[in-house]
Amino acid sequence: MGLDYVVVGLIFAFVQLVLGLFLAMGSVYIGIKMFDKLTEGIDEMAELRKGNVAVALLLGAIIFSIANVVEGGVAGLTQTFSGSLTQGEMLVSFVIGLANLVVSLILAVLTIYLSINILDRITVGIDETVGIDEFKELKRGNVAVAIMMAAVLLAVSFVIRGAVASMSSYLSPQALAGGV
Repeated sequence: MGLDYVVVGLIFAFVQLVLGLFLAMGSVYIGIKMFDKLTEGIDEMAELRKGNVAVALLLGAIIFSIANVVEGGVAGLTQTFSGSLTQGEMLVSFVIGLANLVVSLILAVLTIYLSINILDRITVGIDETVGIDEFKELKRGNVAVAIMMAAVLLAVSFVIRGAVASMSSYLSPQALAGGV
């Protein structure tokens, strides 16, 4: 293991750090934009300024859920780097890791969107007069509804994160070469 290997490793580590920061802040941005799309008729920023805890809880859960799933992709990217890889394999591993991150972000957004919509269908019930309109309840500040919605999103994100991490391990250079 020569000095050039150490330098390349440090460069990849720095790039991972920058990518991690970018993805974390990207998760926040995407979470806010996604929440805005899901909650038509609610001005989220105005509700936050008013101190609407229900809106804050759900927005926080969306951001956390996206970051949780993306973390599975970041972990996969980090795990593909090991001392046994050549520089070429490290580059291939890095490209595969980036592809995993993009896929994990898409999966995070898609699963959160689907989870909210499926939950909405479940809670409406057969007779819409006795069901729950979660978004009206959020606007009213119903913390109980926000906690229930947040719990669903967090549970889904933990399951999806495991799938993303597993996918990352199967797409590592070692696995593709038959070594894992």
